[in-house]
Amino acid sequence: MDPDELDIANRFRAALEIAGRTGDWTGVYPCLADDIEWITPMRTLTGIDEVENDLIWGSPPDHLDVEFDVGEWTDLGEGRAGVRVHQVYRVKNTGDFAYERDLQIEIAIREAKIGRYEIRSVG
Repeated sequence: MDPDELDIANRFRAALEIAGRTGDWTGVYPCLADDIEWITPMRTLTGIDEVENDLIWGSPPDHLDVEFDVGEWTDLGEGRAGVRVHQVYRVKNTGDFAYERDLQIEIAIREAKIGRYEIRSVG
């Protein structure tokens, strides 16, 4: 991954972390290509309009807080990169452990935007 692609990936990652904590996705959309392919275990969305209008996950439930431990990007070649994410969910107000999960995120960068995003549970 060249330095420009790494910068794009890191800006996207930072915006995605904010969205995951707050539910505010406005910082994510400028990172995405108009014809983005957004793949989750539940469904695939195609195009920025579908992502903006139909994305139904991405923030913790109202009664939980989430902590992220995000690894470093791994270069998968040809403008693609992957990163592992460990999430810990805790009960708001008490901080009690609720659950945790590990995710793998893979992206493809084209024309300085995220053209493909895939997330899946691992481990």
